[in-house]
Formats: sequence, C-alpha cells, structure tokens
Amino acid sequence: MSEYFDCLLPKLTSLVETNQKALTQAKELFAQAIINDNMIQVLGTGHSHMIGLEGFIRAGGLGNINAILDSVLLTNDGALRGSAMEKLSGLAEIIWDDQNISPNDVVMVISNSGRNALPIEFAQLAKAKGHPVIAITSVEQSSKYPSRHSSGLKLMDIADVVIDNQVPSGDGLCNVNGKVTGAFSSIAGMIIMNTLVVESQKEALKQGVTPLIFSSQNVDGFDNDYVYKHFGSRLKSM
Repeated sequence: MSEYFDCLLPKLTSLVETNQKALTQAKELFAQAIINDNMIQVLGTGHSHMIGLEGFIRAGGLGNINAILDSVLLTNDGALRGSAMEKLSGLAEIIWDDQNISPNDVVMVISNSGRNALPIEFAQLAKAKGHPVIAITSVEQSSKYPSRHSSGLKLMDIADVVIDNQVPSGDGLCNVNGKVTGAFSSIAGMIIMNTLVVESQKEALKQGVTPLIFSSQNVDGFDNDYVYKHFGSRLKSM
C-alpha cells in the first residue's frame, strides 16, 4: 500500500531543493504585496484552479489572495467544455476585464502543461500591463510538447518567476497496468502555495508589517470580519 508514497516523498524533496531561487523570488513578490497592500491574483484552469482555491479565503491563509474562479475555466459545466475553453484564444481578455485587478497586483498563473491559449494569454496581458507574473508549471511537460498558442510561446517563456512543480509528463508518479497514474500536480501546487503563504508572512513581519490572515470559522472566537472589511471589493467574497 506504499507505492504512491514511495514515489511521492523523493518528489517533495526535489520540489523544494530545485526551486530555491524561484521560491525566494516568489516569496518576495508575495511579501511586497502584503507590505504595499496589494492583491495576489491567482488563475488556474482545470484542476489547476485548486491551487488558487487553496490560497483563497483559507483558514490560515493570506487575506490578499484572490482566486479567479470563473465557471468557464472549471469543470462545473462539463469536463470537455472546460478543456476546450482553456484552448480558446481571446477568452483571457474577457476574463481579465471581468476582474477587479489593480495596477500593482501580483499575478500568479498555474498550468501544468503551460501550452494552452488561456493561461498563456492571461500571463501576456499581465506582463503588458506591468504586473509581475509568477508561474507554476511543469518544465518537463512543457518542454516536451509544442505550444498550442499562435505565438509559439509557453507559460514558462512569459513569466518573471517560474516555479517548476517537478511533475513528470502525464502528471502521474506511478505506473499501473501500463498507465500513468497517481497525479502529483495538485499536491505540488498546494505545497508551493502554502510555502509562499508562510514564508511571505515571515518576511513581511521582518519589515514591520503584520499580514491579515483568515482564521478558521470552525474555531470558537474566530473573527474574519476585519479582513473582509479591509479588502472589500478587491476580494471576491460575495
């Protein structure tokens, strides 16, 4: 019963060791967003949206993380529909215009393959508007296959900071009956997100700024009203 864990544990070590520089750079961007009272806007398509959700209004999470959870990007209305949408050029601009993204916000884009139009164009829009862009992507998977975007670019070619999630091509860590299985990208992304949440808080505190953090609503005495009030319409909470 341990095959998946046997495959997982070395990957977790590699995830942190390989990304020391990128994680430090991303931590600094997160910390500066806290210090300067800016938002961290997180976009992921398909299963990658879970990484944004992990940082969004999360117990113990940063108050200034806003996940872009447009139903068009998710599997709510059908997996095939969602898969087709992330390949559709032009959709990123429509979604961008529907968000409350301020000029100094940090943008994080998550795409395991990094080859589809929507995450590529969203990152391009962010860069064109002067936002720092952090990508979580699989360098192995992205390097193996051609871009599906007319520019020929991939997400890792656009982002200022590229965090390699160390996910092998096909996502799975195990092989059963000739099929790759035991996905890793969601776990890797959530570890990256929580690492940045924790380390950026420590950095902000070093610089004399106390981060606004959500408490668990299932613990007696919790109070998140001040966090919601502070960020207001910048945080999609209604």
